[in-house]
Amino acid sequence: MEFNLKNKKDRKGKGKNDKKGTGFSGSIAGAVLVFMILTALYLAISGTPKNVPQVSISDLAKSISAGDVTSISVETNDLTITYKNGDVKKAQKEIETSLTQTLSNYGVDKTALANTNIDVKTNTGFWFWLGTILPFLLPVLFIIFFFWYLSRQVKGAGMQAFSFGQSKARITDPNDKNNKVTFKDVAGCKEAKEELKEIVDFLKSPKKFLDIGARIPKGVILTGAPGTGKTLLARAVAGEAAVPFFHLSGSEFVEMFVGVGASRVRDLFKMAKKAAPAIIFVDEIDAIGRTRGGGFGGGNDEREQTLNQILVEMDGFEPNDKVIVMAATNRPDVLDPALVRPGRFDRKVILDLPDRADREEILKIHALRKPLAEDINLKLIAERTPGFSGADLYSLMNEGAILAARENRKKVFQFDLIRAIEKVMLGPERKSHLLSKKEKEITAYHEAGHALVASVLPYADPVHKVSIVAHGSAGGYTLKLPLEERRLQSKKEFIDDIAMSLGGYSAEKMIFGDITTGPSSDLQVATDLAYAMVTRWGMSDVIGPVALVGDARRTQWGEVIEKEHSETVATKVDAEVKRMMDEGIKTAEKVLTEHKKALEAIADKLIEVETLEQEEYEKIIIGNGITPKKKEIIAEPEKVV
Repeated sequence: MEFNLKNKKDRKGKGKNDKKGTGFSGSIAGAVLVFMILTALYLAISGTPKNVPQVSISDLAKSISAGDVTSISVETNDLTITYKNGDVKKAQKEIETSLTQTLSNYGVDKTALANTNIDVKTNTGFWFWLGTILPFLLPVLFIIFFFWYLSRQVKGAGMQAFSFGQSKARITDPNDKNNKVTFKDVAGCKEAKEELKEIVDFLKSPKKFLDIGARIPKGVILTGAPGTGKTLLARAVAGEAAVPFFHLSGSEFVEMFVGVGASRVRDLFKMAKKAAPAIIFVDEIDAIGRTRGGGFGGGNDEREQTLNQILVEMDGFEPNDKVIVMAATNRPDVLDPALVRPGRFDRKVILDLPDRADREEILKIHALRKPLAEDINLKLIAERTPGFSGADLYSLMNEGAILAARENRKKVFQFDLIRAIEKVMLGPERKSHLLSKKEKEITAYHEAGHALVASVLPYADPVHKVSIVAHGSAGGYTLKLPLEERRLQSKKEFIDDIAMSLGGYSAEKMIFGDITTGPSSDLQVATDLAYAMVTRWGMSDVIGPVALVGDARRTQWGEVIEKEHSETVATKVDAEVKRMMDEGIKTAEKVLTEHKKALEAIADKLIEVETLEQEEYEKIIIGNGITPKKKEIIAEPEKVV
């Protein structure tokens, strides 16, 4: 498998998460649980009564007369009797009669009573009354709590119904230093930042613009490939202007009920106007901003009603509203024309993939909180990552730190970042994927074929690394990088790229007299490139400068179909693609035949060491009479005026 990087193409308050309503069965279960806890608590406080034997007053009188009783404790009508042998017994005295009178009636003389300690206690205090009232009060309290709990659940469900149409936007406060992002935190995107500085100036000092009669754009739409920093740049605008930042995605407007999305749009704009100056940011606006008229729901379609409300709200702005609407999408081609017309999203900011200098600046930002070793060269990493987006570079630095931490090292080294590049591009290294001796030999010749063809053909990019170590779904790979970054590519470069992609196929066929499933992805890449040359870029002498794909039209049912062309033209296109593929194979076979010794030398070395870096690889081809392509100083691409 050959790999060419050249064409690799974050509200407080109202924005809280909705609480899920608890069902009726859940309410019953909660109430029963609370009741059980209260019952257990009451039993723990009251304790289990001891089984104390009861005696009659007559027996008590006899015991006192015999001198067996030490003391008597009187609590209302309850008697607790303590005997000299340590026994404790209970008795009941006559109601409304004193104990001494009762005992005298039973024949106990005054001397015996005087020798017995009689303690009369009065039942008062909190715990007495609590123990008396609680058995009657507890059921009443439980019933009251049970009905309060149920009514609370019903009230919560009702409140959720009332808040259904409220905006779900998250608000970033301008005074929140932890979440504040400024232009210093965004590397590259020089032209985009220059465009957005006007928005910052307007939010800071709108009078300067209004006095001269200028009106700042109401809407700014950020477009670009995924991972180029559209959301980050929007947050940076709010951070630079120090204004509230309302952030939500396009899909958060749409619900299953018609009108909810439009209600949320109204609520969002109402909040933003109260907090003005402010920024509203809608991420992935293509979720609701697609061209209307394609659905079967007509005017009652929920998504279309939401889009209509956005259009109306943006038209309702006055020049002094000081509310800027920003949106991001990587599908600007599907947006409704009414959304991007002047007066709405009338400023379009394009974010390209970063060039070499921008990638180096992005890497420096992501490396700020990482302990780097002395051998780190971010410029070299930037040179080896053409086509990487800002998100790819973040992932690269993060993977490098993970690799270092996995090996219990305190610093990130250069080879960690080199390995991280391969991991981001191809996936993790599959160390458990062991090849047989025959498969290893086939893979070595396959990758050597790619590398050798790229080194010989004049318009192919130079090889930087060849490996037969499996990564992701690839059994091996050849990494080639351009001498300098460029925005335009020529027909000759594409022809050599096709031959290079077919170098592995040709090497397998020439050396082993057979082919395997290994070149499947190479054939796909080469075929797609040849098809694009014929149908998109006018690079076929037979078809000529005609674009057969790329222009689409919409049917009455909203279906997008490609531009139609006749069967005759389709036949010619197929023939041209086949011709380009055949010529690519012939070129690859010619190179491999003429430099068979170099092919064998590269393959043998790959079988031995599995991975060849650029310096070691170039020693092999120089020893076989092949001059490596001259390394030039990487220059920035010229700006097209």
